[in-house]
Amino acid sequence: MNRIISYNVNGIRAALRKGFMDWLEAANPDILCLQEIKASPEQLEDDLLEEMDYHHYWHPAEKKGYSGVSIWTKEKPLHVEIGCGIEKYDREGRVIRADYEGYSVMSVYMPSGSSGDERQAFKMEWLEDFQNYIDDLKKELPNLIICGDYNICHKPIDIHNPKRNANTSGFLPEEREWVSQFIDSGFIDSFRYFNQEPHQYSWWSYRANARAKNLGWRIDYNMVSTALENRLSRAAILSEAKHSDHCPILLEID
Repeated sequence: MNRIISYNVNGIRAALRKGFMDWLEAANPDILCLQEIKASPEQLEDDLLEEMDYHHYWHPAEKKGYSGVSIWTKEKPLHVEIGCGIEKYDREGRVIRADYEGYSVMSVYMPSGSSGDERQAFKMEWLEDFQNYIDDLKKELPNLIICGDYNICHKPIDIHNPKRNANTSGFLPEEREWVSQFIDSGFIDSFRYFNQEPHQYSWWSYRANARAKNLGWRIDYNMVSTALENRLSRAAILSEAKHSDHCPILLEID
């Protein structure tokens, strides 16, 4: 059994100040995929990383205090791929992949379009380019687990107020359609595979006491290649963990 957790920490240094390492010890994932780390490893205390039971791999953004992804793993991967080979995305530290015997795990931080039209256009370009990148990659590595912050709610069940957010970045029809076709291209939304309940979210605005009222969005996913369906064991949203405006999401595979 492998426990894989994906977590947008909204700044690893801020999360560490909020008890992240104690949580990690209790949660005990085999593989941890982090997004929005907003730091490089040399900005963390050396002894912190040395004392961990994890091999750790980092892809920070060129811009300081922005974006960035990381994978922490108990088993040393056969290979780690930093970036996706597309410069405009790799400058922003959006993709890192670890290959193991029989499957590969990717930590992905997809762009947000909420700051305006320019970034929304960038996000739509990313979605098309990412689909093409994954289509090619699957020919070589068919067993992919793509963990991360997708910055899109797929269906009305995934957002607390679908009517009011119908024209909001993150729930636009064209974004939701992209998630549908991404799944149709050969992926399983592992959380929905096991759980059809409403009011299950992974991100809450810091405004208006949204988390306490559970007015959230489900924008974090562990997407699994359909080829791995028979290995799916469990999926959950770990909403008790509070180091970020997101919470961790769990996938267990046999």
